[in-house]
Amino acid sequence: MGGKRDYTLEEPSSEIMEAVRQAALGGKMTCTLARKLATDFGVPPRVIGRACDRLDIKIHSCELGCF
Repeated sequence: MGGKRDYTLEEPSSEIMEAVRQAALGGKMTCTLARKLATDFGVPPRVIGRACDRLDIKIHSCELGCF
């Protein structure tokens, strides 16, 4: 069963949640930083976006409309 992992409904891990919490200043995070976290954790940006939603963190300065 070596298929691609489906991140569509994946909940962020506690490690991702903590990293997002620490990276957000004043309840906000740049799109650039959110995409970097996604790369660092090897997950699609939507997983970081889901963590931000759960933590009420707003993404700002979005360049690509990912969030």
